[in-house]
Amino acid sequence: MTARPGRGTGGPPPGRRGGPQTRRSRGTGGRPDDRTERHGPAAPRASGRAVPRRGEPGDPAPRRTPPPKGRDAEKDREPHGKAGTARRTARPAPKNAAKGTTKSPAKGAAKAAGRARSGTGGRPPGPPRPPRRPRPRVPFRRRDPIKRLNTGLLAVAFVLSLFAGRLVQLQTIESASYTERAKRQRLHTIDLPAVRGEITDAQGNPLAMTVEARAVFADPLMIEPEDRQKVVSKVAPILGLDPAHVMKVISTPGSRFEYLAHGVRPDRARLITAEKLPGIGTLPEYRREYPNDDLAAGVIGFVNAEGEGGAGLEFSMNKQLAGRPGWQRVEISPEGQHIPMGEDQKRPPVPGRGLRLTLLRDLQYKAQEAIEKRVEETGARNGSVIVMDPRNGQLLALASAPGYDPNEYARAPQKNWDSPIVREAFEPGSTNKVITAAAVLEKGGVTPDTVFTVPDHIRRYDRVFRDSHPHPTQRLTFAGVLATSSNVGTILASERVSAQTLYQFLRAFGFGEKTGVGLPGETPGQLKPPSQWSGTDRYPISFGQTVSVNALQMASVYATIANGGVRVAPNLILGSTGEDGSFTPAPPPERRQVISAETARQLRDMLEGVTSKEGTAPKARIKGYRVAGKTGTAEIVNPACGCYRGGGYTASFAGFAPADDPQLVVLVVLQNPRRGSHYGGDAAAPVFKDVMSFALQTRKIPPTGSKAPTVKIYARG
Repeated sequence: MTARPGRGTGGPPPGRRGGPQTRRSRGTGGRPDDRTERHGPAAPRASGRAVPRRGEPGDPAPRRTPPPKGRDAEKDREPHGKAGTARRTARPAPKNAAKGTTKSPAKGAAKAAGRARSGTGGRPPGPPRPPRRPRPRVPFRRRDPIKRLNTGLLAVAFVLSLFAGRLVQLQTIESASYTERAKRQRLHTIDLPAVRGEITDAQGNPLAMTVEARAVFADPLMIEPEDRQKVVSKVAPILGLDPAHVMKVISTPGSRFEYLAHGVRPDRARLITAEKLPGIGTLPEYRREYPNDDLAAGVIGFVNAEGEGGAGLEFSMNKQLAGRPGWQRVEISPEGQHIPMGEDQKRPPVPGRGLRLTLLRDLQYKAQEAIEKRVEETGARNGSVIVMDPRNGQLLALASAPGYDPNEYARAPQKNWDSPIVREAFEPGSTNKVITAAAVLEKGGVTPDTVFTVPDHIRRYDRVFRDSHPHPTQRLTFAGVLATSSNVGTILASERVSAQTLYQFLRAFGFGEKTGVGLPGETPGQLKPPSQWSGTDRYPISFGQTVSVNALQMASVYATIANGGVRVAPNLILGSTGEDGSFTPAPPPERRQVISAETARQLRDMLEGVTSKEGTAPKARIKGYRVAGKTGTAEIVNPACGCYRGGGYTASFAGFAPADDPQLVVLVVLQNPRRGSHYGGDAAAPVFKDVMSFALQTRKIPPTGSKAPTVKIYARG
């Protein structure tokens, strides 16, 4: 064992920090090496220099720490390095060890001490640093591995139990609700519209038809919020929709299917699909078109944007025309694609049945053209023309003005949607006198030749009734009373029957009840029972005031007279047609005898006198044909005062031809004409002549060639 060098021979130089257990590596500039090992020197620090192995030539002699004395020596001998345990400190390799030269620590220390004593740059020596006590090492004791395994298993079991509990909750307790929510997310119901039945005239010409169209829909879930404005700016102008409405639809939360528009024309739908907008698509469906524009619009009506009838027969016969729509349930993926193998349920649609009307397209066009022209000429509020076959009650033309185009119904005022022929009630005026004449001919003992002394006015109770114009007192036959349309003469004749009898005849001719023609908005008019009449009501009722009817009711009165006293209920529908073209006729109309055939014949002859030169309607005469009819000029109640003053007039004319074999009835009504004459013989009779002449030619009805009877108007002597 090498003895420890003394201070003067090889110990550490004065002023250097060091001790028996740690030393700074010489010439390396590093920190002291504190690494120790229990039974040998510390491993050398890694460096770029070669470290000589122990025991090789040139190795410095190892320094050993002398054992402590006394008690400390005993403690040092205790195992596992208690306080004071002897340690060996590995010295760092000398700086020039790699070069094969070695210097002893004693010589280096002696040189350093010599430099310090010579005062050539060294610091004065300080007190030696006390040795650092080593930190006790705590031994690692392994715990019982079985306990650790059990703890881990318990933790895993707890986590698995949470998953199992949630799984039980989802698949048993809440499975129904989640299943339903999942179905709602995947399943979508697509409407399959039925093909709407066509409406044609009596000869099969289409008046309303169904053509191919598209429905535009949106999938709000596929439209990103930042893309919504772009979608609105593209879709709204093409479809003609309000941009705010489009934005609201495509922003519907949680929805996968919303309709934007129905009945879009295919060319417009192609513009939509060409934009390739996310979440916007089209579906095949049908749209309603009216190839004749405004022809018979008041009768046919229109189909609204929801695919339902909005007016006319489209509304009243909607159930039959529309059929039964179907549906299809399909599964849609989150990307909006149809899942081929998913659930697919379908109920096919049932096509609607078409309607074949009694109207004749050409005659309808002529009647509509004539009334539109006359309304414009006279400045009337509206006008109507009815052409009817009295033998079967079929309506051959129902024209009114102003009209509208059902293809663009939204641009027309709503008041024009329904036909005024059945919607508007008016006081018929003198056209109603034929009912009073029928009552007194059958129940009052009056004949066409019965003479009445007729002044131009008459007082009954507290009211004075006047003729339409002043005249001296006249002696008129009852046929003359009807031909000159005398109010006073009609009152005198009506006093031959009771008020109850007059009421019964009015009811028998169809007043106070709807015609049942099938058009929506029909008014039954107003006819109070005699128990509700005032003391003087029976007198104005006899000449067509204080009672109201619609135009179709009035036309039916003259059809009854023309048909020999048999009333045939007006009818507009010949039957229905199936998808395969099969035709099912409508039930026959109701028929009832109202007056005797003889009374009807007498009235026909009397009405021919109205169109004579001495009558009120010579402008209704048609060359070569015998024409019978009656004018009407009734005052309109002014709603501002509830009186007739300032309310205007209703001008009308009703007639039939040929008078000896009636086959056509035409009624013309003008409400409040303001230019020209307001009398029925001037305002309405020319329209009657125009339409009746065309109808006779269209129906190929030749003149009878018989001579008209001589109607005695004035009594002699």
